[in-house]
Amino acid sequence: MDFLIWVGAVVSFSGLVGLIWCIIKARQAKNAASSDEELNAAIRTLIPWNMGALFLSTTGLMIVIVGIFLQ
Repeated sequence: MDFLIWVGAVVSFSGLVGLIWCIIKARQAKNAASSDEELNAAIRTLIPWNMGALFLSTTGLMIVIVGIFLQ
């Protein structure tokens, strides 16, 4: 079941990379926005990406736990 652990680690790491990307994009949007409406519009486009990255990270951790239990 080492395969499941490694697959879960890769999936979790990709989710972590996605979260870091969302943080960088949110900071860029905050610095570039001249009004609250622009900032809200930019953040609204990032919310689905953020949720997807959280989902990947959580799913990866669940796969790792399943791999550990099945060893």
